[in-house]
Amino acid sequence: MQIHLVDDDPSVLDSTQFLLEQLGYQVTTWSDSVKFVQNAPHFVPGIVLLDMKMPLMDGKQVHQYLSKIQSTLAVIIMTAYADVPMAVSELKQGAVDFLQKPVDFEHLRATLQIAEQRTLSNYEKQKIKQDYHTLSPKQHEILALIIQGKINREIAQQLNIAIRTVEVHRAQIMQKMNAKTLAELIYKRSLLD
Repeated sequence: MQIHLVDDDPSVLDSTQFLLEQLGYQVTTWSDSVKFVQNAPHFVPGIVLLDMKMPLMDGKQVHQYLSKIQSTLAVIIMTAYADVPMAVSELKQGAVDFLQKPVDFEHLRATLQIAEQRTLSNYEKQKIKQDYHTLSPKQHEILALIIQGKINREIAQQLNIAIRTVEVHRAQIMQKMNAKTLAELIYKRSLLD
């Protein structure tokens, strides 16, 4: 799992990178939050350990940006200057956790496990959303009827089209949504609600 460590303090970058690599993570360090925003991949599975107090673009602004673009990265906030309102705000914005520096090793390890699950879930939902948007308007209509439990004959009657047309659209929907079974298709569609 890729971790992006964003902090302007070189000693924090070095010590935290060493710790994370000992846990088996691939770590990319960023001493400049603007460069992180401009250059890091934001739509892949990954974790961001984000310092709050940084020049140019602080952690709050970086987190807001990632939320705005619906990044799949899971965000963990780290700060030496914690206060309750700040923590509540960041957690409401979707941060996995809010850690006080110096970070407790066991707490960090547990938080990273939660963050891994979150980013994989975010990535899966993003992929499903992209697949869903490749469907044609007619396929969206047919999918909605499939979700309602309608069989091909009922869908054909309701939409006034041939059963064979429904079968073709249904096969294309399964292919575009990367679903092997009807249950998987319904599950994937439910994640979009």
